[in-house]
Amino acid sequence: MPVPPPRALPALLALPVLLFALITWQVLADGPLIGVDERLSRALVHPDRLSELLADLGNVQVAVPVLAVALAYVAWQGRAGGRDRWWLPPLAGALAMALVPALVAPLKAWTDRPGTPAVPPAVGYYPSGHTATAVVAYGAATLLLLGPLRSPAGRRVLVALCAVLVLAASYGLVRRGYHWPLDVVASWCLGAVLLAGVASVAGRTAPPVTRSTRRSSSGTPSSSTGPS
Repeated sequence: MPVPPPRALPALLALPVLLFALITWQVLADGPLIGVDERLSRALVHPDRLSELLADLGNVQVAVPVLAVALAYVAWQGRAGGRDRWWLPPLAGALAMALVPALVAPLKAWTDRPGTPAVPPAVGYYPSGHTATAVVAYGAATLLLLGPLRSPAGRRVLVALCAVLVLAASYGLVRRGYHWPLDVVASWCLGAVLLAGVASVAGRTAPPVTRSTRRSSSGTPSSSTGPS
């Protein structure tokens, strides 16, 4: 998963922004998507120990330490390598994580959405804070670690692991009944917007690709060795 160039980010953000706006509107207006959402939830909810464990992947106590380790490693690696503004990518990752509660809490209070029948009666379930935490924590860690990681196979494994963790947490939250499916999808969109900022910083501060000099040293004659 290469970091997208900064110029491509506005186009990539259009879909999650529009989808988030649509879902939020449907939640506020109790639109037809809410009926579909509730029927889908009834078909998926089956509280068990596994779904609870998967949902815990979105806990702050689980996801944030993973991000903290990645931030520390990227900061150390950048400073040790003498990179300019080595502190900027870790700062972007930390800021994205800090924005999760700052954005989710007001949205929960504004939408005031009730929970599923599987949880005690309450409101403030939209969007899913656990999903947003998982998306931003694991996603930001992945984006920042892709720079130092040079092995293509290693990069693919890292991206796949991030996707598995986010999807597992999302599935667990819906399966356990902690959130409606649309709560989770909305948090995917919100997380994508926050990760776009991290991707932009990571793309601008990534170390340059070192070109091979083998051709110039062995395949192309220099002025001193060429024919006179």
